[in-house]
Amino acid sequence: MPASRIRLHVEDTGGDGRPVILIHGWPLSADAWKQQVSILRDAQHRVISYDRRGFGRSEKPAEGYDYDTLAADLAGLIEERDLHDVTLVGFSMGGGEVARYASNHGQDRLHSVVFAAAVPPFLLRSDDNPEGPLTQEKADEMRSGLEKDREAFFDGFTRDFFSAHGQLMVTEETRQAAIALCHQSDQNAALGCMKAFATTDFREDLKKITVPTLILHGDSDAIVPFEGSGQRTHRAIPGSEVVILEGAPHGCNTSHADHFNLALLNFLKQ
Repeated sequence: MPASRIRLHVEDTGGDGRPVILIHGWPLSADAWKQQVSILRDAQHRVISYDRRGFGRSEKPAEGYDYDTLAADLAGLIEERDLHDVTLVGFSMGGGEVARYASNHGQDRLHSVVFAAAVPPFLLRSDDNPEGPLTQEKADEMRSGLEKDREAFFDGFTRDFFSAHGQLMVTEETRQAAIALCHQSDQNAALGCMKAFATTDFREDLKKITVPTLILHGDSDAIVPFEGSGQRTHRAIPGSEVVILEGAPHGCNTSHADHFNLALLNFLKQ
């Protein structure tokens, strides 16, 4: 397993509660889940979060930023700790790991899954994927922006990340903390994962998911609009539940933490 060959920074509250694994968005780290960890722990869950390879405090290898490898990293973590009855919570890019893990590694160890502001089923718009919310022009613009000036790119990205209809929904201090997490990312990893979340097709992966599923999404998400992502994922997974967070931007687990946490806790009771 790749996870045994590279060092992932893992936060684990321990205990014998039902495990919840939190998979962060791009280009952040496990610290992006600060508003969730203590709440879930207090609800008697064993809460595990980790920095994706190339991000935060994890090892930053030169390669391995495709979803098959990223899902294998997740599988390695689950197997090394011998976790069962797990709920996977994938935020944004992390939703891709959830889908690909279930597809490549099966659902025997899973209790349920959550797609939070998540990128599946397929972001990039094409003739084969006309509902994709990300145009090739916008994808190229993002890539060139990150290549030219990380500081300017992350400043603009975090504004969009936390804004609804152009209004910043968190404090400037919170946004600056997110920028600091962005700068912990390796440039090669950031570009590799940007390509992965933009161009990976999860439509076949979603068809395989049979465990209870929650789709949690802000209705004002400017990064991964609900109509092109969460709504389509809901249609693809029979019996899945949807909770829409009113007025919430992409970074809804931070900006609307109370509503996000309540929806997550209610789902975890099942």
